[in-house]
Amino acid sequence: MILRPSPNHEPRRSPLVDMLVLHYTGMPNGPTALDRLCDPAAKVSAHYVIEEDGRVFALVEESRRAWHAGAGSWRGETDINSRSIGIELVNPGHEFGYRPFPQPQIDALIDLARGILARHPIPPRNVVAHADIAPTRKEDPGELFPWQSLAEPHGIGLWPCGEPVDPPPLPVILAGLAHFGYDVTDPTAALIAFQRHFRPWSLSGDADPETCGRLRALLRVMR
Repeated sequence: MILRPSPNHEPRRSPLVDMLVLHYTGMPNGPTALDRLCDPAAKVSAHYVIEEDGRVFALVEESRRAWHAGAGSWRGETDINSRSIGIELVNPGHEFGYRPFPQPQIDALIDLARGILARHPIPPRNVVAHADIAPTRKEDPGELFPWQSLAEPHGIGLWPCGEPVDPPPLPVILAGLAHFGYDVTDPTAALIAFQRHFRPWSLSGDADPETCGRLRALLRVMR
């Protein structure tokens, strides 16, 4: 753990930390991202940054409110920063040459996330992507992020194994997405965010049989 304190934090407005939000930095390289996350003028930060080689930088204490989530919502909660731990993964992102996440980086993330989950009451459904909480604004950490590797066998988040099903009417699908946690004000954006996380090989934005089967599997796990 490498200390790289950021001045960009404040007291939490909620005593409960029950979310883990994963991001990519979306900048050309790690040093540039760290500089921005530690720049008072930028007014952004995260609790941790993980370099592609697996080095972990600690920027903000977990007891403090970092500024990583921005405007968004999950399960009706809108002050995500007050309820969450934010981890930034160094990756150029879609703007600067999006690429797979190296295994040393994912291994470091698994170790870090397991410690966070041991310290805070974060349920698996609340291990989310930035895109999950802000589907109309964000794409990260994107469709190349290996969510299945975190869920199986490490228990970090969820990974559905549902078979395709005949899609029900769209209002039923949106009700399921909302029940799981998504803001469905923009139905297509919500469906694409769901697909980025749980069916990343096809980001159609359509409520197709495979997407509906995976959503149904997740809702069953919740029950």
